[in-house]
Amino acid sequence: MGSSFYRVLLFVGFTASTFCMFSSSHNPSNRESSRPSSLKSNPASKVSPSNSMFAFLLYQRLVQESPGQNVLFSPVSISTSLAMLSLGARSATKMQILRSLGFDLMTMPEPTIHLGFEHLVHSLNVCHKDRDLRMGSVLFIRKELQLQVSFLDRVKKLYGAKVFSEDFSNTASAQARINSYVEKETKGKVVDVIQDLESQTAMVLVNHIFFKANWTQPFSTANTIKSFPFLLSEGTTVHVPMMQQTELFAFGVDRELGCSVLQMDYRGDAVAFFVLPDKGKMLQLEKSLSARRLRKWGRSLQKRWIKVFIPKFSISASYNLETILPKMGIRDAFDGNADFSGIAKTHILQVSKVAHKAVLDVSEEGTEAAAATTSKLIVRSRDSPSSVISFNQPFLMLLLDKSTESILFLGKVENPTKM
Repeated sequence: MGSSFYRVLLFVGFTASTFCMFSSSHNPSNRESSRPSSLKSNPASKVSPSNSMFAFLLYQRLVQESPGQNVLFSPVSISTSLAMLSLGARSATKMQILRSLGFDLMTMPEPTIHLGFEHLVHSLNVCHKDRDLRMGSVLFIRKELQLQVSFLDRVKKLYGAKVFSEDFSNTASAQARINSYVEKETKGKVVDVIQDLESQTAMVLVNHIFFKANWTQPFSTANTIKSFPFLLSEGTTVHVPMMQQTELFAFGVDRELGCSVLQMDYRGDAVAFFVLPDKGKMLQLEKSLSARRLRKWGRSLQKRWIKVFIPKFSISASYNLETILPKMGIRDAFDGNADFSGIAKTHILQVSKVAHKAVLDVSEEGTEAAAATTSKLIVRSRDSPSSVISFNQPFLMLLLDKSTESILFLGKVENPTKM
């Protein structure tokens, strides 16, 4: 039996606000024709409900782990990485990963799952003149590790992964190279995502995501209030730059959950939801998050003239998911019961670290952000001349890709002044 190596898994999520860069070398007609014509015919839509369910379950775990803190992560990045990892898992290790991702192999065969992710990765990376969205995976593999050819072929074909040979005996240089790669792929926004790399590392799996787009209805910088009070959960107040505009937005009030939902669109088939709970209703809202509720909001919001106040902010969050994923059912992958014999021929592998880091910038020109609410949505009375919604206390946000119904980023802004 070969020597044992620990494996490092790395997930990276990032989103930014500025305008999208598009290369004129791409043919717009080709670009549009490569987009799915309908969600029903798009295999990526088959995995989106499970991905959304996993996103909300992970969100609830992260909130429990860091109460009173900003929460931000890329659900699609983490789901894609775990699905890719499952390709090399066997027996109970594989089942735990797929079940925790929300998949039932009795109703959805494994090939259908990976086909869905293949189309998801492809769809998210289709060039668009109005946005810059890129997601990719890369494997850094120990030089002497003998990988199963079938595993390499499938991660390259299905997930578009790149594979690099790495000398992990020199941990400092290996760590520097991996961090440099991630920093470059996220255009300098995610730095030093991996630390304390172990010499017995056999493989590092990286998934990175980058988003950049403009609002369809940008804010005017001239109207931004430089210092506006934002009420924190514990009752203290911080001051933030507050953007404002009066415009026709999709908006609704969820009486059942006690929250308001605002939808703001990006150029390039992406949408942000901002969800503002009533006082004392945050916990109730968080417990009620689900893919079904999210679909209901999307169908129920109605356009109306509304004055909107949203903070201009930058937040980030880092997580060591190896302490959280076992609580969600992925247990064997992290201990001596791990079976990743589908990856390596002669070595026994187990997951030692899962690092995830996300960054979010929201500004006048564009950004990501979001909202979530529930079943019964109503529009405020038409009698009022203009409704006003001010995100001057903790709120939730979701950033979605419309073509695949995927949650690119999910978070809670507890304190917009904390990076």
